Amino acid sequence: MAETPDSAGGVSVLRNAVEGAGWTFVYAPGAGSNLRDPFGQRLAERLPEAGISLVRFQFPYQEAGSRRPDGPATLLATWRAVLESSRSDGTRIAIGGRSLGGRFASMLASEDGGVDALGLFAYPVHPPGRPERLRTAHLPAIACPALFCSGTRDSYATPDELAAAAALVPDARVHLLDGADHGFATLKSSGRSREDVWAEAAGVLVGWLGGL
Repeated sequence: MAETPDSAGGVSVLRNAVEGAGWTFVYAPGAGSNLRDPFGQRLAERLPEAGISLVRFQFPYQEAGSRRPDGPATLLATWRAVLESSRSDGTRIAIGGRSLGGRFASMLASEDGGVDALGLFAYPVHPPGRPERLRTAHLPAIACPALFCSGTRDSYATPDELAAAAALVPDARVHLLDGADHGFATLKSSGRSREDVWAEAAGVLVGWLGGL
């Protein structure tokens, strides 16, 4: 279960391979983060101990230390390259990520019949304050089971908006993280920390994959 660094598609990749794993989860971070995204690191602690291999990577702009995301074609091409480098005979493959990383994982899943599951965390249904600019047109084409896991205070999707987006996917489950915002932060009055939210979200992913 040791973390192994390498590269694919011109970007850095971290792999936590579990011998005999039934699942490999390939994860990409949100737009403002990188390979050491804190939620990704929590997954690196939780998934291998549950017998799930984990692959994490970052996009070219993150590799270069830029804050400006690459264009859609580059983001998708990077996802494809990392996905292909992560396939293993006898192991089912799930892809996903936080926000931007999950959005482009979902676009790839809508095109690739070789993806067995899709895990979306803080899926950005629309930009904040722009509910008319929906990012959902591709969702009906997703054939694999999908998990939508977001906070109840997420400015990119209210619980109702998230449910409506998930309903476009033929086989989808929604899990709401009570009191969490788009970055999984919580109000002090909630009595919960961001670490609590990370742990809940990671546990939901493990349980969901285990039930597929």
